[in-house]
Amino acid sequence: MTTGDADTAVGPGPAAAHDRAEAPDASASAGGGSGRRAGGGRGQDARSGRAQPTADPGGAAGGERPQPGGGERKRDADATRQALVEAAAALFAERGYDRTTVREIAARAGVNQALLFRYFGSKRSLFGVVMARGSRQRLRETPPELVLETALRDLLASGDAHHRDRSLEVFLRSAGGDDEAAESGRRLGEEYAAALAGLSDADDAALRSDLILAWLLGIGLSRGVLGKEPLASADPERVVRLMLDASRTLLERLP
Repeated sequence: MTTGDADTAVGPGPAAAHDRAEAPDASASAGGGSGRRAGGGRGQDARSGRAQPTADPGGAAGGERPQPGGGERKRDADATRQALVEAAAALFAERGYDRTTVREIAARAGVNQALLFRYFGSKRSLFGVVMARGSRQRLRETPPELVLETALRDLLASGDAHHRDRSLEVFLRSAGGDDEAAESGRRLGEEYAAALAGLSDADDAALRSDLILAWLLGIGLSRGVLGKEPLASADPERVVRLMLDASRTLLERLP
């Protein structure tokens, strides 16, 4: 766990929940230890004073209730994981890795913070999941000639846009912080540069792709982080058109 997590404490674990479940019901002991409890599901042997189990109205012996099916539990776990990943992605993009705490991620996801540690182990591991699910998945699914436009539109989209990949924003706000965040950002940059380099046959294709990537990240920094005008309030379609037109001078296979 990183410095940002120092103020977080894991909530009550399974043992505490078990202790609460096993705590005796005060109503069961009312009226002393003699006689038969009215309306109860447990009789008492007159000679030994030992309680005798009787059939539970729910149909399970000893008062046990049928547990939910494994499929239902799996759906709940998957929904919790998804909520944590989405909450973390949004917070990392808004504040960066170091300034986001486990407590804040859990609160936005609407779950106990202990579940983050149960499903991901640490904030650092969750950060890796966010990065892998975002840009790396988008890179695998997007044709190389559309990578630049797709990434640019993600950076320019409003905060409530659906299906928006915010991994480049996460990288911009997390760069220079935790070693894991910096390393994830470096790998992500290399993957973008490699995809863009394939759009040029020039001998210096790698340099050209790095220049385009630096320009892309600079737009994200100026618009999203610094709020520099007139870029911050410029029409996204106009920004996309201008950048693609200029980028074709370096990447000749851009459509």
